[in-house]
Amino acid sequence: MAQYNSSMVGFTTDDPSPPNIIFITKVKLKLRPRKILLLLELGIDFLSIEYIVAVGARGGPTLQNGPNMHARPLVALLDGRDCSVEMPILKDVATVAFCDAQSTQEIHEKVLNEAVGALMWHTITLTKEDLEKFKALRIIVRIGSGVDNIDIKAAGELGIAVCNVPGYGVEEVADATLCLILNLYRRTFWLANQVREGKKFQGPEQIREAAAGCARIRGDTLGIVGLGRVGTATALRAKVFGFNVIFYDPYLPDGVEKSLGLTRVYTLQDLLFQSDCVSLHCSLNEHNHHLINEYTIKQMRPGNNSCGAAGAFLVNTARGGLVDEAALATALKDGRIRAAALDVHENEPYNALAGPLKDAQNLICTPHSAWYSDPSCTELREMAASEIRRAIVGRLPDSLRNCVNKEFYVTGGSVGPYGDGPINGASAVAAAAAAAGYAFNPMGIPHSTTLDPAALAPHSTLQESSTPNHAAAPKPESSEVH
Repeated sequence: MAQYNSSMVGFTTDDPSPPNIIFITKVKLKLRPRKILLLLELGIDFLSIEYIVAVGARGGPTLQNGPNMHARPLVALLDGRDCSVEMPILKDVATVAFCDAQSTQEIHEKVLNEAVGALMWHTITLTKEDLEKFKALRIIVRIGSGVDNIDIKAAGELGIAVCNVPGYGVEEVADATLCLILNLYRRTFWLANQVREGKKFQGPEQIREAAAGCARIRGDTLGIVGLGRVGTATALRAKVFGFNVIFYDPYLPDGVEKSLGLTRVYTLQDLLFQSDCVSLHCSLNEHNHHLINEYTIKQMRPGNNSCGAAGAFLVNTARGGLVDEAALATALKDGRIRAAALDVHENEPYNALAGPLKDAQNLICTPHSAWYSDPSCTELREMAASEIRRAIVGRLPDSLRNCVNKEFYVTGGSVGPYGDGPINGASAVAAAAAAAGYAFNPMGIPHSTTLDPAALAPHSTLQESSTPNHAAAPKPESSEVH
């Protein structure tokens, strides 16, 4: 296995003829001739501000200048540097760059001028002004399902399709949600911390004092806001524990509740009033920002520390902006909300030492990790890369599986030289891929080594995603986001 790592360049491959990889940075890299030669021997395309060394997949090195050094389209991972999962899917149809940027100001001019595809996590935001900096961009794939960090309307008007990956991590997020709910009811988190701190329990009185607030699950009502993929998976799990499950989702057709054996309510106020525990599974847009606020908290099952009445529990594994954290802190202090568990926060990464929740009691916070497991992370990245591949070998936006801005998409937008057809010419890419022994179907299932194709049947839940800070959202529909 060939390996090369430095502070600015990293590359690892088991392929004796590795694909082209670029790390593009705005910092000039000073490499000695021996290191440059090593990069060439590994077959890596390497770029700095002042010079470009281009190496074919099986040919020798050449020195080139100008913007058209790559015969294949350029795809950039904007806010990361690990392309090990994506490369096997894209290596025969695209050159992949990774920028490791936190804003478009850190993205090299070559990517801004030439990239036709972009992959991105949630650590970078693309406003209309940011999108206008890209001169050839045709598709953005969000590695995740929430697209509130992209101005999807502006992207569509610029001829840029925006896609997400809504089907990944459903089981992980549902499992994590139940884990948080169980911790709130059984106070496992706090009891374990007391043991770790050295507290000894020598009798039932001490147990009763330490475990005060532990509740019985069976017969309690769990209210789910947003019955999308994760909401449904959470509901089915919760029923097994003895919860009476109700849900509020105004965008689902009648009869869904009968097929799942759930109880439907038709206003958020009814759900909040009836629920002993409220779990959020809706996406974030300008219509539901701070859905849980001072006013809606007052509609929840009442609690009061002064008289010992127990309020409701609150769990959020969807989007941090759904909860007004200042209002939540006040409600926790007053006992109107008995305890809360948040995997997502208004400002991420979450700082437990700052913000309105820094002194909050009866609060569990996790670092936006509910989606993660080793298999779910691999599936997520494979599915995102497969969407990019479909864009390259097919037609935009028809070949895309999860385009979230079709209603705004302007066919034949002004960006890029590729017009309305395939980004790289479907027939030419198909022939090249076939010659390389890579089978693909641009309209078929995502390229994946971990997914069961039978599990990829269309889901009736629709996606509600937009950005609260940019242009008007499309018609809201139910879903969960991560």
